[in-house]
Amino acid sequence: MPSGSRKAHWALPLLIWGLTGCRAPPPNVSRGEALFDMCSLCHGRDGSGNPGLRASAIAGLPQWYIEGQLEKFRTGIRGTHPEDAPGMLMRPSAVTLSEEGDLQAVAEYVASLPPVRGNFVVLEGQAAAGATTYASVCSACHGPDATGNELLGAPPLALIDAWYMLTQLRNFKTGVRGHHPGDTWGMTMRINAEALSDDDMKDVIAYISSLR
Repeated sequence: MPSGSRKAHWALPLLIWGLTGCRAPPPNVSRGEALFDMCSLCHGRDGSGNPGLRASAIAGLPQWYIEGQLEKFRTGIRGTHPEDAPGMLMRPSAVTLSEEGDLQAVAEYVASLPPVRGNFVVLEGQAAAGATTYASVCSACHGPDATGNELLGAPPLALIDAWYMLTQLRNFKTGVRGHHPGDTWGMTMRINAEALSDDDMKDVIAYISSLR
């Protein structure tokens, strides 16, 4: 068959496939969905979280961030402090993702879920005051609109639950999180959190929540 005929032979089916809007699902998503069954016990089938179980909403968070945190739990960089009960529960779950590609598959599936914030908890705080603190302490890494920065390992705070942000800021301040020498980003967060009072934290979170 002439070269031009071969191209035409394949071009028509591909054109029809594209025009009908059909897309083959990424291979990792199906695998990740199956692995996510374990995670859904706490985080929910839709990834909306459960404050009662201290499980944060994770649906729609970037793949790179989910993958990075699971790796930290799996290797003991995170989830080893005795005062971090939710983290210590996360660690054995992450360890079970032992096959090559497991972390990537789960992270890709979670990232594919539409963000759901049905368990949103409002905190008392002054958004105006928080805007000033955010600009001086947080925006350099997390961005002026709190959408995060992959190169710096800074997650999109605008997608993270208010109650969870407060818990983690307190954990960073007290050394429950960010104490491992292999957690460079966590150690930076710890320094920043140490400079904030509890009211400062609530103000910053109130401001971040307003960005949604």
